[in-house]
Amino acid sequence: MIKLENISKTYRTRSVETLALDKINLEVKRGEFVSVMGPSGCGKSTLLNIIGLLDEPDQGKLQLEGNLITGYEDKKTAGMRNHLVGFIFQSFHLIKELDVYDNVELPLLYRKMPAAERKQRVVASLEQVGLSNRMYHYPSQMSGGQCQRAAIARAITGQPRIILADEPTGNLDSKVGHEVMGILTDLNKAGTTIVMVTHDESLAKETHRIIRLFDGRLVG
Repeated sequence: MIKLENISKTYRTRSVETLALDKINLEVKRGEFVSVMGPSGCGKSTLLNIIGLLDEPDQGKLQLEGNLITGYEDKKTAGMRNHLVGFIFQSFHLIKELDVYDNVELPLLYRKMPAAERKQRVVASLEQVGLSNRMYHYPSQMSGGQCQRAAIARAITGQPRIILADEPTGNLDSKVGHEVMGILTDLNKAGTTIVMVTHDESLAKETHRIIRLFDGRLVG
């Protein structure tokens, strides 16, 4: 499903060079729920961004579903990202000027999909995360937990086979965090492959496998 071979990434400014990832070799099988742990700045988010085709490695090979990724700027890659991957972020990244329904529908607008099908998918996604009664609320009218549920609905409305979650419970209290984790676990049981960055050891232990990074390298 996901295969990285000798992936390296360095960020450069005029005066500073930061090695974010150093020769990462990693394989995630279809249907796995994998957590990624490590101290801040160790390369966890960079790893997700490369898997999700949001960033390009300096060297190495990335395969998604057996497809070797060769160009990060072309339309084919953008289409693969839209259809294959769903993203969940710590800060939700909901558009405050849009209500929940429109936020969740947004990824589908980039597809040639009839309005009726878009509506069906949005409603089904919101029902799945328990937000049917909030679909016309705005992010400012909801709690952090509700915003994260909306973000999960947006991630799954395109029916992706891979979900990349970057600290999805980081801004939530423990009770709500475990509720969000329950939603992710249910999605995984239904067949979705999930790679989740977290600092919470207890949540990581609920996943199939823990990957640990330190200074851009795999250490366990």
